[in-house]
Amino acid sequence: MQTPVATGRSVTGIPTGRLAVWWIVGSEIVIFGGLLMYYIMLRNKFDFWSESSAHTNTFAGALNTFILLTSSLFIVMAHYYAEQKDHIKSFKYIWATIGGGLCFLLVKSMEWTFEIMSGYTITSELFWSFYYTAAGIHAVHVIAGMVIMGIISFDVLQRKNMHRVELIGIYWHFVDIVWIFLFPLLYIAK
Repeated sequence: MQTPVATGRSVTGIPTGRLAVWWIVGSEIVIFGGLLMYYIMLRNKFDFWSESSAHTNTFAGALNTFILLTSSLFIVMAHYYAEQKDHIKSFKYIWATIGGGLCFLLVKSMEWTFEIMSGYTITSELFWSFYYTAAGIHAVHVIAGMVIMGIISFDVLQRKNMHRVELIGIYWHFVDIVWIFLFPLLYIAK
């Protein structure tokens, strides 16, 4: 089977797919960076945010951090086995990563259910607006990564486009890094 031209040609010497993923990550950094910088500026201005943030579930946030970091290890293993041409193990590790994403979303949904039932909604205060917006945008990125991984996994199973495992891995690591910033800002900083 012939490899698509777009996967190999590049003026920069960087494969086109990898370059495209880095462009996406760069644009996402602008989105999350702006949101987080605005959050930090407002948090420093208003003292009552400390009181509001004390009601977040730090254990759930820490558990989700562990889940995402473990899922990052799984996508690294999927990439390793894709490079070794072991499509079965790569497929399994991709689905282990997707499972990590599902666990993350499950913990997040239980956490949000409890918080909403306790009266902490997106319209309660400015802190909760930022909390749900930032965590919600992040959750959408987790879902997008899981969907893309699912699509890629079936190509891997057929030994096609194995290089895409690295590309989704770059994206998944970005999603994890965003959470590394969100966790202390939303859960720990009091």
